Amino acid sequence: MKIAVVGAGAMGSVYAGLLGAAGHEVWAIDTWREHVEAMRAGGLRVAGASGDRTVPVHATMVAADAGVCDLVIIATKAMHVAQAAASAKPLVGPKTLVLSIQNGLGGPDTAASVLGRERLAVGVVGGFGASMRAPGHAHHNGWELVRLGELAGPVTPRLERIAEVWRGAGFRVKCFDDIGQLVWEKLICNCAYSGPCAIGECTTGEVMSDPDLSRVSAACASEAFAVAKAKEIRLDFNDPVAYVRDFGSKIPKARPSVLLDLLAKRKSEIDVINGSIPRVAKEIGLTAPVNETVTELVRAKERRLGCS
Repeated sequence: MKIAVVGAGAMGSVYAGLLGAAGHEVWAIDTWREHVEAMRAGGLRVAGASGDRTVPVHATMVAADAGVCDLVIIATKAMHVAQAAASAKPLVGPKTLVLSIQNGLGGPDTAASVLGRERLAVGVVGGFGASMRAPGHAHHNGWELVRLGELAGPVTPRLERIAEVWRGAGFRVKCFDDIGQLVWEKLICNCAYSGPCAIGECTTGEVMSDPDLSRVSAACASEAFAVAKAKEIRLDFNDPVAYVRDFGSKIPKARPSVLLDLLAKRKSEIDVINGSIPRVAKEIGLTAPVNETVTELVRAKERRLGCS
């Protein structure tokens, strides 16, 4: 299969490397010049829970170089999806499936507004704890679950075919008829750790072991759970605190992307993660004061650090 990964950051590089190692023709597309040049010169190294391998991939800063692909994975941060989707138009043919994988809320809908809802599927990936160690070198602490669903409707044969491609690369994959469930189950975990880890400048495990941050984390998850239930989102658990602690225990050394962004003085995705909970809560007559406060504190850190 010919696959393009648009946004070959930490998670995108994990996808590209493992799918490439499984024998697919993979194009890693990114705006980070040093990363692209490193992949061209020496391949893409993916190390961590899946082992340690260096994979030859096609790397470019210009999406049109790849031509039409069978699968296009948009793996950018939520605030960059519109630009990424527009750049991906040359990759999309009549039979191309576009898989949008972002944290938080809104990414797939943004991609669909550019590329069309009929070709969009949604991916939600959890338990990886990925980071970039250097240009051309991605690392991931875990290797948990890839959730897939169609943006419009139940699981289809085309989605099952894509799921088999991911399984063939070693990923554990589960398909969902209800995209609300797959998005919110990941979002609740993200809320528990993204903001608190960024504020405390610590790992997932350190948040879990800190008496104060662990309470903040639990409150963030509980608020997100309450909003999801009020929206009648189906969830496969009833105890959000136990659920997020189980999630976090599998990647105790992970530093969420919001923290990594702050450390690199980049604007983070906090508004579509913790910040999405008070926004959605307000729409249905609820409040989410802990997530709201956490979001404000992260924004304040961004301003103080000069993130851009």
